Parts: sequence; structure tokens; C-alpha cells
Amino acid sequence: MSASAAQLRHYYRDLFAAYGPQQWWPAQTPFRVAIGAILTQNTAWTAVERSIANLRSATALTLSGLLRQPEETLRELIRPSGHIRRKAATLLAFAHWLKREHRGSLKYLAKLPTEEARHQLLAIHGIGPETADCILLYALNHPAPVVDEYLRRVVTRHHLASEGSSYTDLRQLVSEAFEKSSEQTQQLNEFHALIVQVGKLHCRSKTNCPGCPLEKYLPVSNTN
Repeated sequence: MSASAAQLRHYYRDLFAAYGPQQWWPAQTPFRVAIGAILTQNTAWTAVERSIANLRSATALTLSGLLRQPEETLRELIRPSGHIRRKAATLLAFAHWLKREHRGSLKYLAKLPTEEARHQLLAIHGIGPETADCILLYALNHPAPVVDEYLRRVVTRHHLASEGSSYTDLRQLVSEAFEKSSEQTQQLNEFHALIVQVGKLHCRSKTNCPGCPLEKYLPVSNTN
């Protein structure tokens, strides 16, 4: 294990001690997790919750209910999440694909090897690497590392990765940190949620380091 990956294990330990289990993802069914993963692209979860409430009122939180919605109606239902044209099109593309390729159930997709399931998700227009990995981890219970802007800030500010690191590079770093764990999927789940928590509280676009559980690891040159 590389030094950077080993350091991430220490971060996980300290964040878990500070914040406890995060119990992600906040959804009742795997299909709703997938909907939330698509809607949360480039927006805050509070906005997604309003969109999900609208979808629930329209009985559109099931595959059949979602497919009954005209695209223009769907856009209005998810308006709080922003980027409504793109996200509505992605939701419908995902729903049609799931019905066509996996008999309308995520349980069939979940039976595939992780990389094959990921390849199929990435082939759906509008689903990128972060969304695909969120669906794999939280909806399908696969050991998929999730890379988001909070993680990128933490690892670059702590000099565990370079500023120009790709999504694939950072995904590999997280994978290496947890690949030998007997509870790999659960720990990847908690690690991503904990990184989001520390990111919201401390590792914002402008740093707020005092009181951060990871402050002791920060290089001296990055303390301002």
C-alpha cells in the first residue's frame, strides 16, 4: 500500500471517531438511490430532497411511475435540482435502459461484476463516473470508490495527490486504501459520507481548518 493510501486509512479512522456512522444513502429503495445520484449532480442534497418530494407527490419514484411522466412534466418536478433538461433526459434514459436491459430491476444489474456494471452505467447518456460509482456503491452494494470535489480538496491540500490528478487516479488511490479490508464496501460507503461531512464543515472552497479532525495531518504550507 502506498503512503498516500495508508494515510487515507488514518483519515477514515479519525473521521469515523469524530463523526460516527453516517448511514448513507438516505433513500428507501435502490431505485430511489439511483434517482438521487442522478439528481445530485452539481447541486446540494437539500435541493434534491425537494425534487424527490415532488416526484413522490407525482408517484414517480418507481420505474413505471417515472416512465409515465412526459419529459416536460419531469423537468418541472425536478426543477429544484437545476440542470432540468439534462437531468430529466438522463433519468428517462436510465429508466428505459433498466427496463430494456435488466427487466426493470436493479437486482439483475447488481449480479454483474462491478466493472461490467460500471461500464454499462457509463454508457448511459448523462451518467458520468461519479454518478455511476454512487449507484454502484449505494444502490447495488458494490465496492466502488466515489470521488467528489470534497475528496479532491482533501487529498490535494494534504499533498496526497497532485492538483491535476484525474478521477481515475483518485479512484485508484481510494481503492488501494480499502482493497484489503474485509468490510470494503461498508467502509467505502462510510468513507465517502465522512469526506462529505468534513468537506462541508471544514474543507470548503475557502478552508476552515480550526477544529477539523484532519487538521493535524495538514502540511504546514497549507495551513492558510
